Amino acid sequence: MDAVESPPTYFRTNRFTNSFQEIVDACEILDNNFFFDSDAHSVGLVKLQDAYPFGVDPSWRGSRSELPFLNSLKMQMSILLGDTQMNLGIMLSYFNARFFHYSLDFRYQFLPQMIFLNSLFGYLSMLIVIKWCTSSQADLYHVMIYMFLSPFEDLGDNQLFPGQKIILLLLAIIAVPWMLFPKPFILKKLHSERFQGRTYKMLGTSEMDMDVEPDFARQHDEDFNFSEVFIHQMIHSIEFVLGSVSNTASYLRLWALSLAHSELSTVFYEKVLLLAWGYDSIIIRLVGLAVFAFATAFILLMMETRSAFLHALRLHWVEFMNKFYHGDGYKFRPFSFVSLTDADD
Repeated sequence: MDAVESPPTYFRTNRFTNSFQEIVDACEILDNNFFFDSDAHSVGLVKLQDAYPFGVDPSWRGSRSELPFLNSLKMQMSILLGDTQMNLGIMLSYFNARFFHYSLDFRYQFLPQMIFLNSLFGYLSMLIVIKWCTSSQADLYHVMIYMFLSPFEDLGDNQLFPGQKIILLLLAIIAVPWMLFPKPFILKKLHSERFQGRTYKMLGTSEMDMDVEPDFARQHDEDFNFSEVFIHQMIHSIEFVLGSVSNTASYLRLWALSLAHSELSTVFYEKVLLLAWGYDSIIIRLVGLAVFAFATAFILLMMETRSAFLHALRLHWVEFMNKFYHGDGYKFRPFSFVSLTDADD
């Protein structure tokens, strides 16, 4: 049936996958996106040294520099993981645009978004990897802050490769108007060309013009409102630009969770188990072992796992899914006389 209303969304689930579908629905009801769910995986650090080709040297354990070193390492790993997942989200928006033949979304959303994100935070991720591999003493805070405050300043020891700042900064600046202006004006031009000099519109199928216009511009062709489309695009562009900063910073919660978990583990191990094991009394040892087992099972495994799950779910919903997911659809509810009877009662 040819209609301007979008069809409802229906995904087949079983007893196992239904719980995950309910989690996604709790964010917003699903739209007809080609990609609607994904997952994030943990990554490790490759340390290019002969003694320890993978992981962290255990000699850091118990040293005075352990906490500053691990804090810096975990913070950088959080940024790398966040940048990787956000790039994946933008890549999924490309597959959505290709699947539904939204060429404007590809040219004026996917491309500038990839350029903007990677000109800033992809650049930061690259600096982190270069610093790990070369043992450079470059101050990444200085590099990123003065990339905006003093783009022409000589970086000195922080210079890792020629043309390090100015080219990427120009690309990031160009990407903002690229996202904002072309799409609304192109939609306005397409609308004017289609209806100029026409009294009646040719009847067609719902598949017409799917190669150029998104849903919100196709559904009501005759009621095209340029100011509404432009404001919508402006909000989307501003949200992406500001969100790129806040989203990257939000991934630092992974560092905070790891720090809290490791410190709690250390406290329970050293101040409970080892302290109790220092006594010769079997009763004190058993009590210490019981307290350590309780703390490990209920605090570290249950409470900390739930906390990590909620934070990961938040990153999944906000920082990842906002790059490609639009939850403005509605569920498929099949017609049923039973439901009508229940509604009347």
